[in-house]
Amino acid sequence: MLDILSRRRLIRGAAGASLASLVPGIAGAQPKGSAAPWQVSPEARLRELGIELHIPPPPVATYVGTRIVGNTLYVAGHTPRMPDASPGHQGIVGQDLTVEEGQAAARQCGINILATMRARLGSLDRVAGLIRTFGMVNAVPGFSEQPSVINGFSDLMVDIFGEEAGTGTRAAVGMGSLPGNMAAEVETFWELRS
Repeated sequence: MLDILSRRRLIRGAAGASLASLVPGIAGAQPKGSAAPWQVSPEARLRELGIELHIPPPPVATYVGTRIVGNTLYVAGHTPRMPDASPGHQGIVGQDLTVEEGQAAARQCGINILATMRARLGSLDRVAGLIRTFGMVNAVPGFSEQPSVINGFSDLMVDIFGEEAGTGTRAAVGMGSLPGNMAAEVETFWELRS
């Protein structure tokens, strides 16, 4: 039996394939020489989904938000801070917050990561695909639904970049605490287009 996420992706993939066969050129929106296919450009998907990316605040400690080595973009851990840099989604999942609230926190981490990436790259269309996600959940001892919480991040990446380019390897782990008592933190590695 397919889980809910697998069913959603199957339906989305079938709908995308049908649309591509009906509308010539929709699947050809990716740049020449692309390393991984996506149906519509990530920048176009942001507009379609009504997601606005803010200007990211500077790092709050001794680190940089991004580093490019070769064709790999490393993005530092991001918490679910709000666009005005105020804390967002604070609390411990399984005690103060539900799994669904944890997913919302992980999704906000994703929006913040996308904002940082665009600020560094100029456009998300320079991204070939997600390589790796390291998701951390501020949770009670014994909590075992970290993968469900981090799906809040992962599902957003699939919505923006597509099934293939938006899915990478992943770890989803529980933490005894996170900075600012945030519910989640996510760190990522990305492949860039040449």
